[in-house]
Amino acid sequence: MARKTKIEAAITREQLLDAAERVFRAHGVSRTSLAEVAAAAGVTRGAVYWHFKDKADLFEAMCERATLPLDLLLSEAASSPCSDPLGALRELAVGMLTVLSSDARAQAVFEVIFHKTELTGELAPLAGQRDEERCQCLANVGKLVEHAVKVGQLPPDTDAALTAHLLHDCLGGIMREWVLDKSAYDLTACAPTLIDTLMAGVLARPPRRLEKVRPKVRPRTSSPSLEPVGLASAAKPETPA
Repeated sequence: MARKTKIEAAITREQLLDAAERVFRAHGVSRTSLAEVAAAAGVTRGAVYWHFKDKADLFEAMCERATLPLDLLLSEAASSPCSDPLGALRELAVGMLTVLSSDARAQAVFEVIFHKTELTGELAPLAGQRDEERCQCLANVGKLVEHAVKVGQLPPDTDAALTAHLLHDCLGGIMREWVLDKSAYDLTACAPTLIDTLMAGVLARPPRRLEKVRPKVRPRTSSPSLEPVGLASAAKPETPA
């Protein structure tokens, strides 16, 4: 393959990522070959391997291009405590839904992630990485919830980890279902209401930490039938001969 300039290489890489979005979305990741991606991008198969090690590497780069900006915003918010952490969470959630509703690339990538990907076979190595990314996301949301407790927005006994799961899973569910049926409702217009409803529920009835209750121990009661024979005999007076 002839040496390319950095600009040409960057253009080719973007073309391959764009093509991967289209072909993965149309046929699913597991049923798409790198040759098909190359053909859709108008380049040779060798060009794919010039930029990406394999299909898993291409898929990961495609996902990262769309999701990294959102991940960075959440990470920055979690590491920079503010006076209104719940407000920051609300802003991030509304912003994420707004991006999804208005950005065709985000729609394509999330549709592939949610509905066109099986982390098996050649994509199996990504399963562990996906778990790490999910755990990091939950940890960042949890930090904001913990800060909300510190500043008095939530009760002291709020279960921050469970609250983080609630917010993360509800937001993910909205995104997962909306990309299946974008005509269901105007996500841009409804995003604030959806998130405000979710946040209102957290404020009104936040998940609480469950205290572990130790089982009550009943006092032991002696039973004549269970007394040691030696002790029972010693307690009885001897009968005169």
